[in-house]
Amino acid sequence: MSAKPYDVLVAGSVNVDLVVRVDRRPAAGETVLGSDLATHPGGKGANQAVAAARLGARVAFLGRAGSDVHGDFVRDALRGDGVNTDHLITTPGPNGVALITVGPEGDNSIIVSPGANARVSEDDVTAAAPLFAAASVVSLQLEIPLAAVVAAARAAAAAGARVVFNLSPAAAVPDELLALCDPLVVNEHEAAFLGDADPAGLLARGPRSVVITRGADGAVVADHTGVTEVPTPRVRAVDTTGAGDAFTGSLSWRLSQGDDLATAARFAARVGAAAVRRPGAQSSFPTMETL
Repeated sequence: MSAKPYDVLVAGSVNVDLVVRVDRRPAAGETVLGSDLATHPGGKGANQAVAAARLGARVAFLGRAGSDVHGDFVRDALRGDGVNTDHLITTPGPNGVALITVGPEGDNSIIVSPGANARVSEDDVTAAAPLFAAASVVSLQLEIPLAAVVAAARAAAAAGARVVFNLSPAAAVPDELLALCDPLVVNEHEAAFLGDADPAGLLARGPRSVVITRGADGAVVADHTGVTEVPTPRVRAVDTTGAGDAFTGSLSWRLSQGDDLATAARFAARVGAAAVRRPGAQSSFPTMETL
Protein backbone atom coordinates (compact mmCIF):
# COMPACT_ATOMS: atom_id res chain seq x y z
CA MET A 1 0.00 0.00 0.00
CA SER A 2 1.30 3.44 -0.92
CA ALA A 3 2.33 5.60 2.03
CA LYS A 4 1.45 8.74 0.08
CA PRO A 5 -1.95 10.46 0.33
CA TYR A 6 -2.91 9.44 -3.22
CA ASP A 7 -2.32 6.18 -5.03
CA VAL A 8 -2.90 7.78 -8.44
CA LEU A 9 -2.86 11.32 -9.80
CA VAL A 10 -4.40 11.65 -13.23
CA ALA A 11 -3.49 14.70 -15.30
CA GLY A 12 -5.74 14.67 -18.32
CA SER A 13 -9.04 15.30 -20.02
CA VAL A 14 -12.66 15.48 -18.91
CA ASN A 15 -15.33 15.10 -21.59
CA VAL A 16 -19.01 14.50 -21.93
CA ASP A 17 -19.64 11.49 -24.17
CA LEU A 18 -22.61 11.85 -26.50
CA VAL A 19 -23.32 8.32 -27.71
CA VAL A 20 -25.55 6.98 -30.49
CA ARG A 21 -25.79 3.30 -31.48
CA VAL A 22 -26.11 2.55 -35.21
CA ASP A 23 -26.65 -0.54 -37.35
CA ARG A 24 -24.00 0.80 -39.71
CA ARG A 25 -22.01 3.99 -40.05
CA PRO A 26 -23.00 6.47 -42.76
CA ALA A 27 -20.96 6.96 -45.90
CA ALA A 28 -20.03 10.49 -46.95
CA GLY A 29 -23.19 12.49 -47.62
CA GLU A 30 -25.45 9.78 -46.19
CA THR A 31 -27.83 9.94 -43.22
CA VAL A 32 -28.65 6.92 -41.07
CA LEU A 33 -30.97 6.62 -38.09
CA GLY A 34 -29.53 5.70 -34.70
CA SER A 35 -30.65 5.07 -31.15
CA ASP A 36 -31.72 7.67 -28.62
CA LEU A 37 -28.83 9.90 -27.58
CA ALA A 38 -27.10 8.77 -24.38
CA THR A 39 -25.02 11.22 -22.33
CA HIS A 40 -22.18 9.90 -20.18
CA PRO A 41 -19.21 11.42 -18.31
CA GLY A 42 -16.01 10.61 -20.18
CA GLY A 43 -12.61 11.80 -21.37
CA LYS A 44 -9.56 9.59 -21.23
CA GLY A 45 -8.25 11.26 -18.09
CA ALA A 46 -11.52 11.19 -16.19
CA ASN A 47 -12.17 7.61 -17.32
CA GLN A 48 -8.83 6.42 -15.96
CA ALA A 49 -9.41 8.27 -12.69
CA VAL A 50 -12.85 6.74 -12.21
CA ALA A 51 -11.66 3.26 -13.19
CA ALA A 52 -9.05 3.37 -10.44
CA ALA A 53 -11.33 4.99 -7.86
CA ARG A 54 -14.11 2.43 -8.41
CA LEU A 55 -11.66 -0.29 -7.43
CA GLY A 56 -10.68 1.44 -4.20
CA ALA A 57 -7.79 3.66 -5.25
CA ARG A 58 -7.24 7.08 -3.69
CA VAL A 59 -7.28 9.33 -6.76
CA ALA A 60 -6.71 13.01 -7.47
CA PHE A 61 -7.30 14.81 -10.76
CA LEU A 62 -5.57 17.69 -12.54
CA GLY A 63 -7.26 19.26 -15.55
CA ARG A 64 -9.77 21.82 -16.80
CA ALA A 65 -13.56 21.66 -17.08
CA GLY A 66 -15.78 24.07 -18.98
CA SER A 67 -18.06 26.66 -17.37
CA ASP A 68 -21.10 25.15 -19.10
CA VAL A 69 -23.56 22.51 -17.92
CA HIS A 70 -21.30 19.78 -19.29
CA GLY A 71 -18.49 20.98 -17.06
CA ASP A 72 -20.75 20.75 -14.01
CA PHE A 73 -21.81 17.28 -15.09
CA VAL A 74 -18.30 15.85 -15.35
CA ARG A 75 -17.13 17.50 -12.13
CA ASP A 76 -20.06 16.02 -10.23
CA ALA A 77 -19.40 12.61 -11.76
CA LEU A 78 -15.77 12.60 -10.62
CA ARG A 79 -16.70 13.71 -7.12
CA GLY A 80 -19.43 11.08 -7.01
CA ASP A 81 -16.77 8.41 -7.47
CA GLY A 82 -14.58 9.89 -4.75
CA VAL A 83 -11.99 11.56 -6.99
CA ASN A 84 -10.37 14.71 -5.54
CA THR A 85 -11.18 17.58 -7.94
CA ASP A 86 -9.47 20.46 -6.11
CA HIS A 87 -7.22 20.94 -9.16
CA LEU A 88 -9.95 20.55 -11.80
CA ILE A 89 -10.00 24.19 -12.88
CA THR A 90 -13.21 25.77 -14.18
CA THR A 91 -12.44 27.48 -17.50
CA PRO A 92 -14.73 29.97 -19.29
CA GLY A 93 -16.25 28.32 -22.34
CA PRO A 94 -17.34 24.84 -23.36
CA ASN A 95 -16.30 21.59 -21.76
CA GLY A 96 -14.75 18.88 -23.87
CA VAL A 97 -17.21 16.71 -25.77
CA ALA A 98 -16.80 13.34 -27.51
CA LEU A 99 -19.22 12.36 -30.27
CA ILE A 100 -19.35 8.56 -30.28
CA THR A 101 -21.06 6.11 -32.64
CA VAL A 102 -21.26 2.50 -31.54
CA GLY A 103 -21.65 -0.21 -34.17
CA PRO A 104 -23.57 -3.49 -33.91
CA GLU A 105 -20.49 -5.41 -32.74
CA GLY A 106 -19.77 -2.95 -29.94
CA ASP A 107 -16.94 -1.19 -31.79
CA ASN A 108 -16.84 2.60 -31.64
CA SER A 109 -15.81 5.64 -33.67
CA ILE A 110 -15.09 8.87 -31.81
CA ILE A 111 -14.71 12.56 -32.65
CA VAL A 112 -13.45 14.75 -29.80
CA SER A 113 -13.99 18.49 -29.41
CA PRO A 114 -11.38 19.39 -26.75
CA GLY A 115 -13.03 22.48 -25.25
CA ALA A 116 -11.47 23.35 -21.89
CA ASN A 117 -9.05 20.42 -22.14
CA ALA A 118 -7.08 22.41 -24.71
CA ARG A 119 -6.35 25.07 -22.05
CA VAL A 120 -4.49 22.80 -19.62
CA SER A 121 -1.04 24.38 -19.33
CA GLU A 122 2.44 24.03 -17.90
CA ASP A 123 1.44 26.69 -15.35
CA ASP A 124 -1.38 24.42 -14.15
CA VAL A 125 1.19 21.68 -13.57
CA THR A 126 3.49 24.04 -11.68
CA ALA A 127 0.62 25.21 -9.47
CA ALA A 128 -0.18 21.58 -8.62
CA ALA A 129 3.38 20.64 -7.57
CA PRO A 130 2.29 19.47 -4.07
CA LEU A 131 -0.18 17.10 -5.72
CA PHE A 132 2.61 15.35 -7.64
CA ALA A 133 4.56 14.91 -4.43
CA ALA A 134 1.46 13.38 -2.83
CA ALA A 135 0.95 10.64 -5.46
CA SER A 136 2.65 7.28 -6.02
CA VAL A 137 1.70 7.00 -9.71
CA VAL A 138 0.92 9.74 -12.23
CA SER A 139 -1.23 8.69 -15.19
CA LEU A 140 -1.04 10.72 -18.41
CA GLN A 141 -2.66 10.69 -21.87
CA LEU A 142 -2.75 12.99 -24.91
CA GLU A 143 -6.19 14.65 -24.81
CA ILE A 144 -4.56 17.71 -23.23
CA PRO A 145 -1.73 19.77 -24.80
CA LEU A 146 1.58 17.95 -25.18
CA ALA A 147 3.48 20.71 -23.35
CA ALA A 148 1.35 20.09 -20.26
CA VAL A 149 1.86 16.32 -20.53
CA VAL A 150 5.64 16.71 -20.72
CA ALA A 151 5.59 19.15 -17.78
CA ALA A 152 3.49 16.66 -15.77
CA ALA A 153 5.89 13.81 -16.53
CA ARG A 154 8.82 15.96 -15.42
CA ALA A 155 6.99 16.96 -12.24
CA ALA A 156 6.16 13.32 -11.49
CA ALA A 157 9.77 12.24 -11.98
CA ALA A 158 11.04 15.09 -9.80
CA ALA A 159 8.60 14.04 -7.06
CA GLY A 160 9.59 10.38 -7.26
CA ALA A 161 6.25 9.25 -8.71
CA ARG A 162 5.98 6.52 -11.34
CA VAL A 163 4.78 7.74 -14.77
CA VAL A 164 2.18 5.69 -16.64
CA PHE A 165 1.77 7.23 -20.09
CA ASN A 166 -0.99 6.17 -22.49
CA LEU A 167 0.00 7.45 -25.93
CA SER A 168 -3.56 8.10 -27.03
CA PRO A 169 -4.64 9.65 -29.30
CA ALA A 170 -1.48 8.69 -31.18
CA ALA A 171 0.85 11.64 -31.75
CA ALA A 172 4.54 12.36 -32.06
CA VAL A 173 6.10 12.91 -28.63
CA PRO A 174 9.64 13.85 -27.57
CA ASP A 175 12.14 11.20 -26.56
CA GLU A 176 12.33 12.84 -23.14
CA LEU A 177 8.71 11.89 -22.47
CA LEU A 178 9.19 8.29 -23.62
CA ALA A 179 12.23 7.98 -21.35
CA LEU A 180 10.11 8.88 -18.31
CA CYS A 181 7.43 6.24 -19.01
CA ASP A 182 7.21 3.21 -16.76
CA PRO A 183 5.23 1.90 -18.58
CA LEU A 184 4.36 3.32 -21.97
CA VAL A 185 0.84 1.98 -22.70
CA VAL A 186 -0.29 1.68 -26.32
CA ASN A 187 -2.81 -0.35 -28.29
CA GLU A 188 -1.85 -2.03 -31.55
CA HIS A 189 -2.74 1.04 -33.65
CA GLU A 190 -0.66 3.32 -31.44
CA ALA A 191 2.23 0.87 -31.49
CA ALA A 192 2.08 0.89 -35.29
CA PHE A 193 2.11 4.69 -35.22
CA LEU A 194 5.37 4.50 -33.28
CA GLY A 195 6.66 2.21 -36.00
CA ASP A 196 7.06 -1.02 -34.04
CA ALA A 197 4.46 -3.58 -32.93
CA ASP A 198 7.20 -5.54 -31.14
CA PRO A 199 7.36 -4.60 -27.43
CA ALA A 200 11.11 -5.14 -27.37
CA GLY A 201 11.39 -2.70 -30.27
CA LEU A 202 9.32 -0.15 -28.41
CA LEU A 203 11.57 -0.55 -25.38
CA ALA A 204 14.45 0.48 -27.60
CA ARG A 205 12.69 3.83 -28.10
CA GLY A 206 13.48 4.70 -24.46
CA PRO A 207 10.62 3.82 -22.06
CA ARG A 208 11.52 1.80 -18.98
CA SER A 209 8.67 -0.62 -19.70
CA VAL A 210 5.95 -1.16 -22.31
CA VAL A 211 2.41 -2.51 -22.39
CA ILE A 212 0.68 -3.22 -25.70
CA THR A 213 -3.06 -3.87 -25.36
CA ARG A 214 -4.68 -6.08 -27.98
CA GLY A 215 -8.38 -6.09 -27.17
CA ALA A 216 -9.82 -9.59 -26.97
CA ASP A 217 -6.31 -11.00 -27.49
CA GLY A 218 -5.11 -9.63 -24.15
CA ALA A 219 -1.88 -7.69 -23.77
CA VAL A 220 1.86 -8.09 -23.91
CA VAL A 221 4.22 -6.45 -21.43
CA ALA A 222 7.96 -5.88 -21.62
CA ASP A 223 10.58 -4.57 -19.23
CA HIS A 224 14.15 -5.41 -18.23
CA THR A 225 13.02 -8.90 -17.13
CA GLY A 226 11.69 -9.86 -20.57
CA VAL A 227 8.41 -10.10 -22.49
CA THR A 228 5.22 -11.60 -21.01
CA GLU A 229 1.93 -12.46 -22.73
CA VAL A 230 -1.15 -11.52 -20.69
CA PRO A 231 -4.47 -13.20 -21.57
CA THR A 232 -7.87 -11.58 -21.14
CA PRO A 233 -11.14 -13.23 -20.15
CA ARG A 234 -13.44 -14.09 -23.04
CA VAL A 235 -16.60 -12.00 -22.89
CA ARG A 236 -19.31 -10.79 -25.24
CA ALA A 237 -18.52 -7.16 -26.12
CA VAL A 238 -21.48 -4.80 -25.87
CA ASP A 239 -19.54 -1.51 -26.06
CA THR A 240 -15.76 -1.08 -26.12
CA THR A 241 -15.89 2.64 -25.26
CA GLY A 242 -13.53 3.32 -22.36
CA ALA A 243 -12.18 -0.23 -22.10
CA GLY A 244 -8.61 0.90 -22.72
CA ASP A 245 -9.00 3.58 -20.05
CA ALA A 246 -10.35 1.00 -17.60
CA PHE A 247 -7.23 -1.05 -18.30
CA THR A 248 -4.84 1.86 -17.81
CA GLY A 249 -6.54 3.23 -14.70
CA SER A 250 -6.58 -0.14 -12.97
CA LEU A 251 -3.00 -0.83 -14.09
CA SER A 252 -1.90 2.46 -12.50
CA TRP A 253 -3.61 1.54 -9.24
CA ARG A 254 -2.07 -1.91 -9.03
CA LEU A 255 1.38 -0.50 -9.77
CA SER A 256 0.88 1.99 -6.92
CA GLN A 257 0.23 -0.99 -4.66
CA GLY A 258 3.54 -2.59 -5.52
CA ASP A 259 2.50 -5.17 -8.14
CA ASP A 260 5.07 -6.02 -10.78
CA LEU A 261 4.10 -5.02 -14.31
CA ALA A 262 2.88 -8.43 -15.50
CA THR A 263 0.76 -8.96 -12.37
CA ALA A 264 -0.73 -5.47 -12.67
CA ALA A 265 -1.49 -6.08 -16.36
CA ARG A 266 -3.25 -9.37 -15.63
CA PHE A 267 -5.54 -7.58 -13.19
CA ALA A 268 -6.07 -4.71 -15.64
CA ALA A 269 -7.04 -7.16 -18.40
CA ARG A 270 -9.85 -8.45 -16.17
CA VAL A 271 -11.05 -4.90 -15.56
CA GLY A 272 -10.94 -4.04 -19.27
CA ALA A 273 -12.91 -7.18 -20.13
CA ALA A 274 -15.52 -6.34 -17.49
CA ALA A 275 -15.92 -2.84 -18.96
CA VAL A 276 -16.93 -4.05 -22.44
CA ARG A 277 -19.88 -6.05 -21.10
CA ARG A 278 -21.96 -2.92 -20.44
CA PRO A 279 -22.68 0.23 -22.50
CA GLY A 280 -20.90 3.52 -21.87
CA ALA A 281 -17.46 4.32 -20.52
CA GLN A 282 -17.51 5.17 -16.82
CA SER A 283 -20.94 3.59 -16.40
CA SER A 284 -19.43 0.25 -17.40
CA PHE A 285 -16.45 0.27 -15.00
CA PRO A 286 -16.54 -2.40 -12.29
CA THR A 287 -15.97 -2.24 -8.58
CA MET A 288 -14.04 -4.98 -6.78
CA GLU A 289 -17.40 -6.53 -5.89
CA THR A 290 -18.63 -6.64 -9.50
CA LEU A 291 -15.34 -7.52 -11.17
